[in-house]
Amino acid sequence: MEAPGEAEGAAGRRCRHPAAEMLDPPFLPFCILLGCLGFVCVAFVCAWCQHWHGGFALDGSTQTFNWHPVLMVTGMVVLYGAAALVYRLPSTWSGPKLPWKVLHGTLALAAFVLTVLGLAAVFRFHNDHGTPNMYSLHSWLGLVTVLLFSCQWLAGFSAFLLPWAPAWLRALYKPVHIFFGSTILLLSVASCVSGINEKLFFSLKNGTTEYKRLPAEAVFANTLGLLLLLFGLLVLGALARPSWKRPEADSADSCQPLLGAER
Repeated sequence: MEAPGEAEGAAGRRCRHPAAEMLDPPFLPFCILLGCLGFVCVAFVCAWCQHWHGGFALDGSTQTFNWHPVLMVTGMVVLYGAAALVYRLPSTWSGPKLPWKVLHGTLALAAFVLTVLGLAAVFRFHNDHGTPNMYSLHSWLGLVTVLLFSCQWLAGFSAFLLPWAPAWLRALYKPVHIFFGSTILLLSVASCVSGINEKLFFSLKNGTTEYKRLPAEAVFANTLGLLLLLFGLLVLGALARPSWKRPEADSADSCQPLLGAER
């Protein structure tokens, strides 16, 4: 699993204007800021479910459903975004690339596991209450995102970490992997934002707390949606910044598969 456009990044670093150098923020402070923003997103969704919807349980009740937004935000947005930025860390720019491949794949796998648990929570809640599954735009968008993520992880693992894939196939698949990586993050944010909106319409129905009256819960959850959107845009911006892209490595293990390594 690779980072996007290293060759272009190296060329960009050689030809940058001094003014661009001054306006280019360092990656590590940005990374710390982004990590704090991701933590705030998770804290917001936990507080929303705890304060306005009764907390968490595993008994099929509404509290079981509350695991769904928490796990999806944590997995499909925050952890997935962290996995996407592994190759932007300056410490990955030299030395063996294999450990960073493993870290990238492991973070993505952890995001996928949390996503599956989040789906299990919502299906359990719907089935226990006789609610139909997969009827809303949010559910369709979420399912497409999860299916694409499944294919992305399996294809990336097969191409970059197993010994069977030749170098030409990895080179051919790499831009596809990069494109769908960014696409899945966009779809994840869109799924979460549409889910927040759907949940608010369902929960704010009576005359005193109607959504259009903008009660405290609506303000809080809308803010969560904006924070998720900001997180996704910052991750995509970091991926697109040429000066933060990993230079092409000439080390032998830059194309070294996991199970083919003799270490």
